[in-house]
Amino acid sequence: MTAGRRARLVGRGDRGAATVWAAFAACALCVVFGAVLALGQAVAARHRAGGAADLAALAAADRALWGEAEACAAASRVAAAQGTELLRCAVRGELAEVTARVVRGPYRPDVSSRAGPAREAAPGPPAAVP
Repeated sequence: MTAGRRARLVGRGDRGAATVWAAFAACALCVVFGAVLALGQAVAARHRAGGAADLAALAAADRALWGEAEACAAASRVAAAQGTELLRCAVRGELAEVTARVVRGPYRPDVSSRAGPAREAAPGPPAAVP
């Protein structure tokens, strides 16, 4: 075997290796990108359900003195306007507690929220601010 032929045979062992590594890297990046997109969709669904639950609880608390039926009807209308469904609504006195669910793809987060008048602080001197 001549030296020239031996040099040509030695260099052939790595041919195409960069293509294989590039393909694996591209596949790995696609998997990571898909996972980030799925996580973003889940977080967006959770935030949408939380906002709808907060608004529905405020609507129910606003109508709490008119009775539970009227308060829960108002909460249901607000939840429907936000593209969610109202799973639970309870009114005790002036306090309203609701649970809303949003359906976004495979995600169905349930979020509870409570609304009512603020509790009054105990009488006394104001707290010192550091």
